Amino acid sequence: MRRFGEMHFGLMRLLALAELCVAVALPAAAQDNTISLGEAAAGAVQQSQLTLAGSPPFQVKASVTNTANPGSDYKATIEESWLSPKHWRRTIESSGFTQTLVVDDDKTSETDKGSYYPLWLRDLVTAIFDPLPMAEQLKHFKGSVTLPGDSETSYSCANFAVPSGVPPAQSNLAYAFCFRGKRGLLQDVVTPGYKARFDDYKPFQGRMVARRIVADFAPEVKLQAQIKILDELVPTGRALFTVDRPTPAAQELNSQEVAEPTARSIAMAAPPITWPAVREGKTSGTLSVYVSVDKLGRVREVWPLQSDNLALNAAARQQIMQWRFQPYVNGTPMQMESALTFAFQTTMGAPISLLSNTEARKLATRVVEPHVARAKAAGTKAFTLRIRVDEHGKLVRVLNLKNAPAALYAAGEKALQQWRFRPYLRNGKPDLFDADILFRVH
Repeated sequence: MRRFGEMHFGLMRLLALAELCVAVALPAAAQDNTISLGEAAAGAVQQSQLTLAGSPPFQVKASVTNTANPGSDYKATIEESWLSPKHWRRTIESSGFTQTLVVDDDKTSETDKGSYYPLWLRDLVTAIFDPLPMAEQLKHFKGSVTLPGDSETSYSCANFAVPSGVPPAQSNLAYAFCFRGKRGLLQDVVTPGYKARFDDYKPFQGRMVARRIVADFAPEVKLQAQIKILDELVPTGRALFTVDRPTPAAQELNSQEVAEPTARSIAMAAPPITWPAVREGKTSGTLSVYVSVDKLGRVREVWPLQSDNLALNAAARQQIMQWRFQPYVNGTPMQMESALTFAFQTTMGAPISLLSNTEARKLATRVVEPHVARAKAAGTKAFTLRIRVDEHGKLVRVLNLKNAPAALYAAGEKALQQWRFRPYLRNGKPDLFDADILFRVH
């Protein structure tokens, strides 16, 4: 893969919609600077991208981990030595895929171990070396962003939604481009095929480079790329960047995003989704996912995008993983990506059990009480937070349904994240449950 901008993004086809869809979130600040979205994108890239023409040589090493589950297979190391856009060498290593990529002017060598380059990994590689790959396309968008003139922590976003799906299953997918502080450094990019949050900026050779990049793919997959080494590269010769035998195009692992009608037209085995009963929320609506398919037409990743009932995401993902497509060919066979939207219609199942404070505490194997200063309690003697615990006894969420003061909610939520539970049994089987946990302020 040489150019990531062509890998994930079909933004050009959205230009006709952009004027209607752009909505800009503006911070309240004095001496603001209002500029076009294209100008903001170009400024952010110029300030932070390592791989621009004329940039100084560098070497970088980064690691990828899944902060939601550090023991999972979502981990990798990324290393690159870079002289110029025409001379660089990159090595990527993960549990199921490794790649060494060498670019020597117009010649490229690609050595892969594994037949599929994961989307989650490509997302973070893109974010490190080409953080705003659609910057050129954004020059054509209508709308503007306002950079705060007196703050380095405030931010401004261009948000818009784009219709997706094939009638009658149609929805809207979110896009967002956020810029931080009066310098307009890139903060967030959200599209169906690419997402990244940039943080911990530090100077390097006249640029401000994000040392931590986060991409949330699903509740159980929250990836973080941490740049551990970023140094000036002192070239000792071109041997490291020499390609004697270029890799034939047919052997490269390239990926192309396609429109949903195209993806559905080459689906070979795509049975309708069987929707399970839900226990709360809507029984009808739409659900969108982003799929990544290998060169043989096998679905390898399915990530949630939008859902009118989040409880259906897991069932949809499991079933779509079994789909098969004809191999996608664009000159040569390549990986394929697409957003898919479905209409769902289901029934309401048994309600989720709501346990009392006493009942939930009896299931808890570890209890941590919050520490709240009397001044922050503001006379409050007790407060209640509602929790959701899954069938394995893991805390899923904490809600402040009774509007406890912010300081109390923050302290209670922090304490609850440390709780542990035995599975709750319903009719002899482990089941999720809700509970109202009461905390007293001493």
